[in-house]
Amino acid sequence: MSVPNSSLVSEQVFATLLEALLAGRYAPGEKLPRQRELAADLGVTLGSLREALKRLEQMGLVEVRHGDATRVRDWRSSGGLDVLAHLLFRGGTVDRGVLEDILEARTLMLRELAGLAATRRTADQAAELDRLAAEFATHPDDAAAAAHVDFAFFTAVTAAAGNLVFVLILNAIRDLYLGHVALVPVTAQPRELAPLYADLAAAIERRDDGGARATAADLAGRQRDLVAAALDSLLGPAGG
Repeated sequence: MSVPNSSLVSEQVFATLLEALLAGRYAPGEKLPRQRELAADLGVTLGSLREALKRLEQMGLVEVRHGDATRVRDWRSSGGLDVLAHLLFRGGTVDRGVLEDILEARTLMLRELAGLAATRRTADQAAELDRLAAEFATHPDDAAAAAHVDFAFFTAVTAAAGNLVFVLILNAIRDLYLGHVALVPVTAQPRELAPLYADLAAAIERRDDGGARATAADLAGRQRDLVAAALDSLLGPAGG
């Protein structure tokens, strides 16, 4: 008889409880069943349950109180960026509303970062953006390869902007972005997008902050449209 891997069991418990919390099956402030009772309900050991609860607590979704039941927190006020991936991919598909929020935030970030980069960039940073824009153009029909260059370009713009907070935010979403390129094809149709990367790099190089903001907004807007079209093809039209 094979013995279930404890890490795998804990992962399954984590996924089950996470889905219940994000779906609102437990209200903020509500207490989960006591650990022994909850472990029995789930058919797992206390160790596997506690490992899962520890992860949920680190994400800001629950508060584990020794000697008392675990209390549910409101993830909208206590959760961090690590909750995003779980919100985006639920039930085996993409949550369009969450994706639209992410793309809107990306548009705002890229626009403002491009403006800052145009006023703060060094010569080396401008050269790196030129290089990455040229590299993006070498993948006219490979959206997956283009996505990695896109993220490197976005990272270089952020570095040139010189704002540490944005650098750390970008670090936090790297795995979310690069790990789901096929489902969130921000760089679909790279042949169409390539000139905009070159235009944005050029605007930053000539220190045209207004032009950089406008080009970044155009690029991000085109990408939002392409993602919507790709998802319509994959999942059917929104609301359909």
